[in-house]
Amino acid sequence: MFFLGGKKTSCDYSPEARVLKNIRIKERKFSAEAFNYFEANKLDTALVSKSLEDGDVDFGRSNTNAKPCNIYLVTNEVNSAILELQIENCDSTATIQKAILKD
Repeated sequence: MFFLGGKKTSCDYSPEARVLKNIRIKERKFSAEAFNYFEANKLDTALVSKSLEDGDVDFGRSNTNAKPCNIYLVTNEVNSAILELQIENCDSTATIQKAILKD
């Protein structure tokens, strides 16, 4: 632990942690549908960043074999509701395709 003390290191070993980190480091885009949902519901797009830090990947509802890019469903609790994000994870970009807030 001493040699990692002052450095910015992370240990992302679980599949979920690796997927979230991989999405976080890419250029982020919003589909028109997702952006309109955020605007119509007066949601801050910063919730996406929070969800990519604290959220969960629902692998059962994700399509990890989609071509040309994998599709992941990321969920996160937001003000006693669940924000679901459908994210297309390509080589250099991650596009939030859909967003929905469930009570």
